[in-house]
Amino acid sequence: MPAIDCAHFQANRCGSCTLLNIAYPQQVEQKSELCRELLEPFLGGSASTVWLPPALSKTTGFRNRAKFVVAGSRKQVTLGIVNSSGLAVDLTDCPIQSDTINNAGIKLRDFLNKTGLAPYSVAKKQGELKFVHVTEATTGKLLVRFVVRSAKAGQQLAAQTRLLQRELPQIETCTVNILPEHKAVLEGETEYVLWGSGLTMPLARVTLNLLPQSFFQTNTVIAQQLYQQVADWVAERSPASVWDLYCGVGGFALHCAAPGRRVLGVELSEAAIYAAKKSARAAKARVGFVAADATAFALNAPVAEHPELLIVNPPRRGIGEELCDWIAGSNIQQLVYSSCNPKSLATDLARMGCFRVVRARLFDMFAHTKHVECAVLLERVG
Repeated sequence: MPAIDCAHFQANRCGSCTLLNIAYPQQVEQKSELCRELLEPFLGGSASTVWLPPALSKTTGFRNRAKFVVAGSRKQVTLGIVNSSGLAVDLTDCPIQSDTINNAGIKLRDFLNKTGLAPYSVAKKQGELKFVHVTEATTGKLLVRFVVRSAKAGQQLAAQTRLLQRELPQIETCTVNILPEHKAVLEGETEYVLWGSGLTMPLARVTLNLLPQSFFQTNTVIAQQLYQQVADWVAERSPASVWDLYCGVGGFALHCAAPGRRVLGVELSEAAIYAAKKSARAAKARVGFVAADATAFALNAPVAEHPELLIVNPPRRGIGEELCDWIAGSNIQQLVYSSCNPKSLATDLARMGCFRVVRARLFDMFAHTKHVECAVLLERVG
């Protein structure tokens, strides 16, 4: 029995949710089994004591972000995907997106039809409209980014600002991104702000500030549970100092702030660090942030400044051999590793043989797909 009712999946128009034909409890069990199998060699206790119950997603309406491909034709725009058959599929009724995202998608589609701009054709290398990115905050406010081929198209969108504000007053920030190249990327380097300064994302304990190009998890409910779990593990260990490498906009670092504790977040993106510092100032949190490559920062830090507990939250490729070796050779005793790829997590743990997993939990950030988030608490042994 399919996990949810999706007309696009049933009609073979969209196959993005690859596990949609599997009941949700079975999806979670498959992901849990994979994680348990990969991490079993690194457990510092029995599986029953190490593994916590998985954090389960809602099965519908959980996505807080959409990256719509603009397709169709002039004044008959679609917002969704172009599938493997070359069919433009409008996904402004996608059941895993929130109602707010879908409703905004419909109004954005209507707005783009009124501009008269043509969708970009990959085959013909013609047209202007490439993508529309929409992110929803917990307040219902929106961040909208139009990705177009030329500055001229951006100017045409800018001329329609008042119309868009009337149509979608919940847009907190709206930008135009210029992507002139014909290549498989979702955004270009040049971005113009039409209005606003970012998206305010209040969470249970911390309010984050997102800039147009900031990364935030697509499942807000599960993201909050992940932040809370890591904060709880850190609180239990009560370290005097914490580093959060690959900190992004500061989610883990800000959640782990506490009186008397030194917390430092490190992230390559200067825009993300700017947003993280803004959040820290607003919260009056004693958390520092540095824009730097995580591995280079760690390798160049004086031994006296090494933290008692280290948090890493790398991209899918993992933290890599160089940082693994540095961690193994350091005096760090406790490590929290949040991973969006259990296979690279297992590879990194094998490289750091002096650590054992004492707590582990699956976070189903991406229901109906094979992707899974897994967080582990590790302690040095020997």
